[in-house]
Amino acid sequence: MKKWAALLALLVAAFYLVLSGAEVATQRAFIMTAIVLIGVMFDRPALTLRTICVAALVLLAMAPEAIVHPSFQMSFAATLALVAVYEGGIRWLSAEPGTPFAARVALWGGREIAALVLASVVAGLATTLFAAYHFHRLAPYGVLANLLAMPAVSIWVMPAGLLGLIALPFGFDRVFWQLMGEGIDWMIVVATWVAGLPGAVGRIPAFGVGALLLGTAGLVVVCLLRSPLRWCGAGLVVLCLLAASAAPRPDILVSADGGMVAVRDTGGALRVMATRRDAFALREWLAADGDARSENDESLGKGIRCDPTGCVAPLGDGRVVALSIAAEAMIEDCEIAALVVTARNAPTACEAPVIDRNAVRAGGAMSGRWINDALLVEAARPESYRRPWTPARSANPPAPIRPVAPRDATPRATDLDADDVPSVAPE
Repeated sequence: MKKWAALLALLVAAFYLVLSGAEVATQRAFIMTAIVLIGVMFDRPALTLRTICVAALVLLAMAPEAIVHPSFQMSFAATLALVAVYEGGIRWLSAEPGTPFAARVALWGGREIAALVLASVVAGLATTLFAAYHFHRLAPYGVLANLLAMPAVSIWVMPAGLLGLIALPFGFDRVFWQLMGEGIDWMIVVATWVAGLPGAVGRIPAFGVGALLLGTAGLVVVCLLRSPLRWCGAGLVVLCLLAASAAPRPDILVSADGGMVAVRDTGGALRVMATRRDAFALREWLAADGDARSENDESLGKGIRCDPTGCVAPLGDGRVVALSIAAEAMIEDCEIAALVVTARNAPTACEAPVIDRNAVRAGGAMSGRWINDALLVEAARPESYRRPWTPARSANPPAPIRPVAPRDATPRATDLDADDVPSVAPE
């Protein structure tokens, strides 16, 4: 009967895969479940690290690009860590209790609670690196949220959904969907309460791919090796943390349309000037900077001076970055600014480095860092990016950066918010 039950479970799992939309995490779960169930049919234990390897190979054979997606990375990282911990000696959770006290603990659900806490801690630690890299956030109270929400999912939400599907052909499914909705409401209440706790959201500044690869290698070494050499992976994780903490942050950020510029001030915070504010891009900039401010925070415009022809933002050493709107402002900005950003075509005689319409069309959004009085600019689409539909980069080489004295308060002495500057269409 166990083999027939495994076959039926495999068919139901395949039905759920199709019903759910077959996302990467669901495909991974189905492949691993299928291997385990097929192992049951042939009297072979299959919950091993080889199962994860087979699932990864199958997924990458079908969609190689999935390896850079957060769903693939986080799903396999969590599963790899859980299976490694289980194989490493946590099988006592399913062993027969050896003492009367252990039997009473098991009877009252002690093992289930311990398994839930352990799974949350292990999976949370395994996915922390990838969550920090992709979303620039940490969830320190994830164990608490899972402990309060997961029992409702297991004994309330999912059974009600299953009964609703069974009753659907007969028209008696309404009550089950209502019960399922109440369980989901409880999950939302738990998530909202946990998110409102002090320090519930840890913000992490963006770091490079090198730190991500070091941390991934450390996780793989710790989980896959069986000898004491596995603890070399802990050294790789430490190197990952050092590399991530030492990652440089950009001094200049330019949006993909050249209409919004963020400049880092002397205190290390970003100040924003814009002809048209892109709320999504600004949210991403703040998140990648580890900044808890919202895109509507008034402090983002502190120190920015604007008039109808453009805006200027001071740098820590007295130089200024200019966002030029009108053509007449661009001439003056080219003489005094350390960097000129404009959504227009910049004049070829501009003495300052320029990011203009041609540059953002070819390179997309850009970031820059000052290194030894020179501006190193990195584009979202680097120069090696060649596509028939991508305009070529401007052949204008950037002018050398030179120190500039702080500009006089005129003619842009009016303190206007960047959003108040009228949008001027490019030439």
